[in-house]
Amino acid sequence: QVQLVESGGGLVQAGGSLRLSCAASGRTFSSYHMGWFRQAPGKEREFVALISVSGGATYYADSVKGRFTISRDNAKNTVYLQMDSLKPEDTAVYSCAAALGTLSSREVDFASWGQGTQVTVSS
Repeated sequence: QVQLVESGGGLVQAGGSLRLSCAASGRTFSSYHMGWFRQAPGKEREFVALISVSGGATYYADSVKGRFTISRDNAKNTVYLQMDSLKPEDTAVYSCAAALGTLSSREVDFASWGQGTQVTVSS
């Protein structure tokens, strides 16, 4: 398994931008599909974005499509989430996760998780 550490969270006004990073340890990062999930207070964790091992395929939740962009740099063992046009409803703890095998957005398919980074969007 890989160990994951997120960074880049913070407080931003509505309409602003943030870029989250997720650094992975280990030499097999390029074997993992990578995903971003988020959990708002009082709500269940939800899927945000997914990127395949090569970066050639990406998928997004409808709520963030057109505003968020997931990318990865396998040479740096890092996956990113560029978040633009942020809304108050994007406020949540954002976590990255790694999965082997079938490309899937289901939480159960992700074996490794980071500790999360807080994103707060003020109105």
